[in-house]
Amino acid sequence: MIEENDKQEEFDDIEEEQNEMFEHYRFVTDPGQKQIRIDKFLVNRLENASRSKIQDAAAAGNIRVNDVSVKPNYKVKPNDVISIVMEYPRRELQIIPEDIPLDIHYEDDHLLVVNKNPGLVVHPGHGNYTGTLVNALAWHLKDLPLFNSDDPRPGLVHRIDKDTSGLLVIAKTEQAKNHLARQFFEKTTERSYVALVWGNVEEDEGTVTGHIGRSLKNRMQMTVYPEGEMGKHAVTHYKVLERFGYVTLVQCILETGRTHQIRAHMKYIGHTLFNDERYGGHEILKGTTFTKYKQFVQNCFKVLPRQALHAKSLGFVHPHTGEKMSFNTEIPDDMMQCIEKWRTYVSNRDIEE
Repeated sequence: MIEENDKQEEFDDIEEEQNEMFEHYRFVTDPGQKQIRIDKFLVNRLENASRSKIQDAAAAGNIRVNDVSVKPNYKVKPNDVISIVMEYPRRELQIIPEDIPLDIHYEDDHLLVVNKNPGLVVHPGHGNYTGTLVNALAWHLKDLPLFNSDDPRPGLVHRIDKDTSGLLVIAKTEQAKNHLARQFFEKTTERSYVALVWGNVEEDEGTVTGHIGRSLKNRMQMTVYPEGEMGKHAVTHYKVLERFGYVTLVQCILETGRTHQIRAHMKYIGHTLFNDERYGGHEILKGTTFTKYKQFVQNCFKVLPRQALHAKSLGFVHPHTGEKMSFNTEIPDDMMQCIEKWRTYVSNRDIEE
């Protein structure tokens, strides 16, 4: 059963992350617009945006006029089309640095890539003010001269769910954070997940397209609105890696990055993630009625007490060097043990037949 604190933590994630942590502003200047610096122009247009934040966004190439990146001293002209990517206004939340071990796969002066363990909450929220990845990052980055101790989301440009494991890139400077944020916003990053889902996925590969928004029946879930009347555009590509009859191991590649995207999209096409309690995957959705089979599935649930989802690979352009960076991590032990149980089950069943 989902604990109350976990429910609230997940709810806070959905509440805050309707389009993740960054939003896009667009302005078209009037025909009679006077020529003034663009940083001054935007300070007067954007609520809760300081001039220094706007200048940081410009330095990262996140302010564009007529599709061309501009510097803070650019003079706004009549009929200019201005676009900017900025963080959503931050909640007031004190971050307490905590000496929590991090599984760091890469680190330099500008960023680090961590492999998040399952069960670790990324960001503090109601009922989870400590013991999160952000608390660990605050400790790890506290001695950096460019680290902003007042930032309640130090270095975060994307997130994964509490019980999803895998790779995250963390920015160590404001410029890196802005640069990486634009890559995620413009969908130029590469993210690949491995998931174990209920049912035999018939097609070897395919694409799920459907707007994702909060469910009207259950506010703790996200759901798919195929006609696009609600929610936000989302695309997930999938490829079958291995079949086990009643469950299938798939690779999922995100074209967009919505809250619970893979979990909602796979349920939408009839293949709920294995042991995903929030979306009903903790029930036996496929298989036989034999007692031995039910016991086998329950044993799999015990080995993997979470949704079977792992953020396996991550690719992006380094914000300082411009180099293409690619990272890959092994499937964690709990998920591998579950996969091996299914392999053994299928092998034994084939022998019996």
